[in-house]
Amino acid sequence: MNYLWAGMLLLGIVYGGFRGEMAAITEAALSSAKEAVSLCITLLGVMCFWVGMMNIAQKSGLLRTLAEKLDPLLNFLFPTLKKETKAKEYIATNVIANIFGLGWAATPAGLSAMQELKKVSRQKEGVASREMCTFLVLNISSLQLIPVNMIAYRSQYGSANPSMITGPAILATAISTLVAVIFCKLACMGREDRL
Repeated sequence: MNYLWAGMLLLGIVYGGFRGEMAAITEAALSSAKEAVSLCITLLGVMCFWVGMMNIAQKSGLLRTLAEKLDPLLNFLFPTLKKETKAKEYIATNVIANIFGLGWAATPAGLSAMQELKKVSRQKEGVASREMCTFLVLNISSLQLIPVNMIAYRSQYGSANPSMITGPAILATAISTLVAVIFCKLACMGREDRL
């Protein structure tokens, strides 16, 4: 992937040089760098706010309460993990963070969940268990109630109503999550013996 990006950049610079537009390329590079820094600062503020809110939710016990509410869903999705509370705890934290649109806060919990799922897996080394695959598909589908990143991007680029994306994002991610759950359940039918 690095070679692809480097090749595209080099090709663009060479093409611009042949057309005599090096000044435009330099101007575009500088303005894009400025815009990237500005966007990073905006996202850093949003990220700090929401990660702080997640920490408050965790310390207040709200995350634990929400995780308990998710327990029936997690038992349905991960039927063999009824006794594996550590893995389920990490999965619940990941799902809750994704629901609030906090992908960056969901990642550490997701990695910890995968490590715990690997510990309880009866698959040979290097083979993902059914639970690992289900968790990965569920994580990728990422149901979101608050698309924090998209709202921040739209705000940064001058949208008149940055949060207008919320309704369509909820619908799109709800459909993708429903399809992911159906896919996982159909793919795992009759395969309990492979756990």
